Amino acid sequence: MNHLFLANHTLMSAPDYKLVEKPSLIEGIPDNILALIAPVVAYWTYSGFFYIIDTFEIAEKYRIHPPEEVASRNKASRIDVLKDVILQHIIQTIVGLVVANFDPIQYTGDEEYQIWKLSHKYPMVPTSFLRFYHLYGFSMLKIFIAFLIIDSWQYWLHRIMHLNKALYKRFHSRHHRLYVPYAFGALYNDPVEGFLLDTLGTGIASIVTQLTPREAIVLYTFSTLKTVDDHCGYALPFDPFQKLFPNNSIYHDIHHQQFGIKTNFSQPFFTFWDILNNTRYKDLDNYKEKQKSITIAKYKQFLHDREMAKLKKKAEIYKKD
Repeated sequence: MNHLFLANHTLMSAPDYKLVEKPSLIEGIPDNILALIAPVVAYWTYSGFFYIIDTFEIAEKYRIHPPEEVASRNKASRIDVLKDVILQHIIQTIVGLVVANFDPIQYTGDEEYQIWKLSHKYPMVPTSFLRFYHLYGFSMLKIFIAFLIIDSWQYWLHRIMHLNKALYKRFHSRHHRLYVPYAFGALYNDPVEGFLLDTLGTGIASIVTQLTPREAIVLYTFSTLKTVDDHCGYALPFDPFQKLFPNNSIYHDIHHQQFGIKTNFSQPFFTFWDILNNTRYKDLDNYKEKQKSITIAKYKQFLHDREMAKLKKKAEIYKKD
């Protein structure tokens, strides 16, 4: 049976193929340019989602901090935050445009040939698995490795920014003006730090793993969404980012508090560097439980205040009548 299986693989002739330039995902926009546009669009779209939740008070029971703390504790105005984030997006786009000039042309048409080669190199592996690996699996593996590179880059640079007083005061203290993070403040940084931490770190991960433009679209967009989610200010039970990753909004919120500023340096995906270096906040589980009880109490107060406001409004209407 095994001999017959191998013989069949040997007798299969190599499929013909013709390489052609790979078309863009969106006509008229090259994939390497789309890789620069997509994360910016994702940032403001996802931030807008949380802005709507904030404005219309849709998920008050899941807030990490009551809304009045945003104004009372934060040292940066929303306008200042907006300016810095826009500046960072401009810088990362300019850098990306420069790098894009060196991107090789992407070709397609040899997929079946490559799968055929794999099936002859690994004859005992099902062709369906090899097909999935070639079309999707290898890309997923490269993106996962890029996650690890980004985590490593950001952990050590972030930690150095905290340990060195001069660097902290000159650069990183700016981000910590937000004691109560919110979604569109995720990239509120000094421009130099923003370039080193996010733009350069993600770019290095992309270069080391040799991502294609389409793989870069996934990495850049996913990383952006994850960063926004980490600063959203909500512990949502249905949020896939917060369920799939141990490094989530509550984990990062601790780092923004005075008692946790020397812990939880890991970002944006995993927490293994904090665990290996003993910089993970020691009372994490208790903090989560305590935060839940505080949030529930604040939510009950919110419902009470809203009901009182409705009754007051009705009383005023009846009084006019």
